[in-house]
Amino acid sequence: MTALEFMAGEIPLALQADLQVRWAHLMERAEPFDAQWYGDMLASPRRGELLKAFSCSAIVLDYAQRFPDFLPTLDRNGWLLGDVPQEQLADELRAGLSVCQNADEAAAELRRFRIKYWMRIVWRDLTRLAVMEQTTEDLSVLADICVQQALDFHHAQMCIEWGEPHSKAGVPQRMVVIGMGKLGAGELNLSSDIDLIFAYPESGSTQGGPRSVDNQQFFIRLGQRLIKSLDARTADGFVFRVDMRLRPYGQSGPLVVSFDALMEYYQDQGRDWERYALIKARCMAGDDIAGAELMRDLRPFVYRRYLDFSAIESLRDMKAMIQREVARRNLHDNVKLGAGGIREIEFIAQCFQLIRGGQEPDLQARELKSILGTLRDGQYLPAQAVDELHQAYRFLRDVEHGIQAWREEQTQQLPQSNEARVALAFAMGFVFADGEANIEGFEQCLAEHRQRVTHHFENFIAPPEDEDGAPSSQRCEHWQLLLDELNPETLTAALAESGFENAEEAARRLILLMDGGAVKRMQSSGRERLDDFMPLFLEALSSAEQPTETLIRLIPLIEAVLRRTAYLVLLLENPHALEHLVSLCDTSPWMARQLSAHPVLLDELLNTEQLYHAVEKDGLRSELRQRLLRIDQDDLEAQMEALRYFRLAHVLRVAAAELSGTLPLMKVSDYLTNIAEVVLESVLEIAWQNLVSKHGNFADIHDARRHFIILGYGKMGGIELSYGSDLDMVFVHDLPPNCQTDGERPLDGAVFMTRLGQRIIHILTAQTRMGSLYEVDMRLRPSGNSGLLVSSFRAFDEYQHKEAWTWEHQALVRARVVAGDEVLAEKFTELRRSILGLSRDEALLRADVVQMRDKMRTQLLPKTKRDENNRQFDLKQGEGGIVDIEFMVQYAVLAWSHQHPPLSVYTDNIRILESLQQQGLFSAEDVDTLTEAYKAFRSQAHRLSLQEQSGQVADSQLADERGAVERCWQQLMLEEPA
Repeated sequence: MTALEFMAGEIPLALQADLQVRWAHLMERAEPFDAQWYGDMLASPRRGELLKAFSCSAIVLDYAQRFPDFLPTLDRNGWLLGDVPQEQLADELRAGLSVCQNADEAAAELRRFRIKYWMRIVWRDLTRLAVMEQTTEDLSVLADICVQQALDFHHAQMCIEWGEPHSKAGVPQRMVVIGMGKLGAGELNLSSDIDLIFAYPESGSTQGGPRSVDNQQFFIRLGQRLIKSLDARTADGFVFRVDMRLRPYGQSGPLVVSFDALMEYYQDQGRDWERYALIKARCMAGDDIAGAELMRDLRPFVYRRYLDFSAIESLRDMKAMIQREVARRNLHDNVKLGAGGIREIEFIAQCFQLIRGGQEPDLQARELKSILGTLRDGQYLPAQAVDELHQAYRFLRDVEHGIQAWREEQTQQLPQSNEARVALAFAMGFVFADGEANIEGFEQCLAEHRQRVTHHFENFIAPPEDEDGAPSSQRCEHWQLLLDELNPETLTAALAESGFENAEEAARRLILLMDGGAVKRMQSSGRERLDDFMPLFLEALSSAEQPTETLIRLIPLIEAVLRRTAYLVLLLENPHALEHLVSLCDTSPWMARQLSAHPVLLDELLNTEQLYHAVEKDGLRSELRQRLLRIDQDDLEAQMEALRYFRLAHVLRVAAAELSGTLPLMKVSDYLTNIAEVVLESVLEIAWQNLVSKHGNFADIHDARRHFIILGYGKMGGIELSYGSDLDMVFVHDLPPNCQTDGERPLDGAVFMTRLGQRIIHILTAQTRMGSLYEVDMRLRPSGNSGLLVSSFRAFDEYQHKEAWTWEHQALVRARVVAGDEVLAEKFTELRRSILGLSRDEALLRADVVQMRDKMRTQLLPKTKRDENNRQFDLKQGEGGIVDIEFMVQYAVLAWSHQHPPLSVYTDNIRILESLQQQGLFSAEDVDTLTEAYKAFRSQAHRLSLQEQSGQVADSQLADERGAVERCWQQLMLEEPA
């Protein structure tokens, strides 16, 4: 077939003449067998594929003329329509290189291989048999295979010439190739450079060759050969252009360095732009195991453990540089570098990675699509913004590929020639009904995408002074001058004028801080941040109710972050977060202490919607599960840190919501209890998996149950946790006797359960960088501290029926399952109801309860608080206080549940009181009285807790409530029944 005829509307007229000429040349050069394939393709339903690929890519048609068999071979293997197994690609190149005798033959083989599979990728991209993500992945895989096989070839050649490199300990050494940029992310374009860094594990020398050389010398020469085999332009073209400028010290640095030298460079001299570059880095060839270890070691340099707002200024400089470069180089028609281009989308994503990646492992992914999804799911960017950025990115990358497919030129510049413009619009699917290219429609759509990107880019990391509500520069300059001088009289006068109570003390504290050794030892960059922060801080304090007291509360926080001034930048960059900080700590010293102890919690101040709204239990459970899923199951330390942050963050949110008045008392306790329960569920799961990994499962038990529960007593059981509450717990199991695990180190079932309990307590109480999760009290288990840590259900049952004291049955009133096996939980619930429903001698029961109440008051109420001259009331232990109400409720449940089973259903006092009214045992008036008193006492206790004050109030406070409780106590517990 020597002529190519077109039907109406097949391809734009401007592309037909050139395609006819090139087609004729192809037919002249193709062998009959291959020419038949081209002819059959034109006559088949797939004719449109061929015409579009050849008309939109002159270079593909050029390559087809040089290698007429490539496309037919690919199609006969099914690889134009379908995927190519990666290992099959590697095997093909490996086999081709294995017969090469020298570097020149290897270079020719690499180039032919690259051309063949590059043609396949372009064909599939232009015909939309592959979506953009498949195209970039296939290109990256092609690069990986070429680099790996070329490296293996040259390494083997050099080992013959120089011997094999070994460490000083005699361990063979292989070079590691780190792919950067788009290669590292698996997002290469059709004409990408590949940015590489070379490194090797350890110093040493070669062994077994004609002469020994230093490892670095060996690997430098290996690197040079690898680059030449890929980058040098020969008669067959090139494989990939190689760029080594991202290595330490850039062009002036050694081509290859050891891992130690690489780490030392980044630790001592690494800059923010290098962190930015390493976000996409991956080991893509060479020693995979050593490379993976190197990437793990580099991660702390790239991703800080805390919210890294310290990178903001560098990123802002990068952003300004990008904008200046667009103007200077007239890049407006460049879909990568121009305004609204690919680079701006990547910049937005990578900024979030640098700032938040240390705390959000999902942001450590390399692929932009994955990062954008995390930004949407984590609500770091509005869903609409993410969708617009993602759609624009896919469109722009398709445009980029369309530009580069035309002549395989390394450009992202929109074409100027009419033929190329027509080909690009045609490749992008912008055609009229008559088949002509709709260039105007394409350019309009492109402009709309770029305008959206520009909008998001320009609004990203805007200077904080542009935000509404930021303090005026004049006020900040005023405070800055005062802090520069630190004159006590002048500073005191200015503070007094701004409303600081006890301005003299405020001035004294400020001078002590700014003149202190910790500030003087700060590095210059940290001191600059502190100097920028303090004027804003003082201005924000001036709006507090108690500016001086709030200043004193927050100085420990400032001192805590002097060596981690990224936290100051967080507040500098987010003026509203600074407002929340001052407002909350003005209201609560507890809040200030929490933030000072754990500055990482400042992150919680950034999202107002989350800060003042507690999360429902299912939401808590989902969030914690997602956090833990990102952590290696064997990394117990990381799991414990994640649990602690989760608990601290959500308790902080509950406190903020309570302080702001958006969360009532009963909901506060509910949420604090929910947090504890969700944490316990995860702790149990972690502890269980930890033991199973060491000792195996119970193979002789033919069910999937855990046979273990955690019972919550006291405030936990009563759904009444406060901010500093301990967890009163009891562990119970119902494993059959004589069962054993099936691991390499088997354990008896009872021993397994005991170790499970010990592991749970360890996870809860171990002191880590973020403190402990909870304090734990296990004294309510059978026989107290002398009893087994984990009781069998049978032993627990027998103890409750035969040995438990009245006070232990009182405790059982507030006991419930808070985590563990559902079947065993139901068994416990039935046991609890049966114990509470036992018939008891009411007079003896009343005497026991009263005796226990007197004993508690004697032991737990300080004598100074009971002294008549000390006019204070203890909310919990005082007469007419919280415990009196609790003991009345417990007495009622134990006395009357055998006749009124609904009394044993609930564990919280409020609902038990409601049940007593419903059963006709308490009058509505008494229930209302006790309920309101109970709420009032607990509300006051919560407020005192947030003020870090003891649980006492003036004797004149809550007198009516106390009197009502005392009357109820007298009637129920002290008067003989009629």
